[in-house]
Amino acid sequence: MTSGTPGIDSTVPPSGTGCVECLEADGWWFHLRRCAQCGHVGCCDSSPAQHASAHAAETDHQIVRSFEPGEDWFWHYGEAQYYEGPDLAPPTARPETQPVPGGKVPTNWQSQLHR
Repeated sequence: MTSGTPGIDSTVPPSGTGCVECLEADGWWFHLRRCAQCGHVGCCDSSPAQHASAHAAETDHQIVRSFEPGEDWFWHYGEAQYYEGPDLAPPTARPETQPVPGGKVPTNWQSQLHR
């Protein structure tokens, strides 16, 4: 994929450093995904709420980029495959000092992950 790919706007910054919906609901996430079209940051499909894929389904924004430090891969939900893509507006990942998992993490968090 290139910067001219439909569904990717490399100029839009991320919505924040954590999952938008989890933060609003005092929830928690395992890993983060960033919508490549609008910048929405949501939790991954291993997280209990799976907000990134829900965002893709609700908006038809099918391409996300990992929002984890050291990861630069893109995923297309509709095609169920990985892609390479352009550099996106910074920041390109959550802060390295932010814990994983993040948010209001329960003590039994590992038993709540989707596998």
